[in-house]
Amino acid sequence: MSVHFEERSGVIPCKTPWGSWYQTMEEIFIEINVPPGTSSKEIRCKLGSREVELSVRGQEIFKGKLFGTTVGDEATWTLEDKKLIRIVLMKTNREAGNCWASLLEGQYAADPWVQDQMQRKLTLERFQRENPGFDFSGAEISGNFHGGGPDFSSLQK
Repeated sequence: MSVHFEERSGVIPCKTPWGSWYQTMEEIFIEINVPPGTSSKEIRCKLGSREVELSVRGQEIFKGKLFGTTVGDEATWTLEDKKLIRIVLMKTNREAGNCWASLLEGQYAADPWVQDQMQRKLTLERFQRENPGFDFSGAEISGNFHGGGPDFSSLQK
């Protein structure tokens, strides 16, 4: 399918004091609201495979150890319309069962309802990848979906 799963089905954001973050099976997206008119020269962003640090106009927005590991070489940040910073991190573990409970260890945790919705979303994304002829973007899921849902790999086709 030409359109990404999250574009058809929406995202499950985890709200924070500075914006929000959300995830897919492959990536973590962080959106930070900054004062209008912010220039890229006023942004200090350090992206590593295990740590992230962001300061704007000399004020620390967040800094810490990521909940999971990422591919440091594939991390990017952009400033959009001089008012939104978007950071994209590529997960090293790209399985549906790898649902981050928080952005940083001990910080910006998803509440239980949001965490549950994120895990459902990743499980449906996994089903979409395993069954490309079907559209799971509007599907609901119940039952065993934690840890990426049931494992059907041992069943004969």
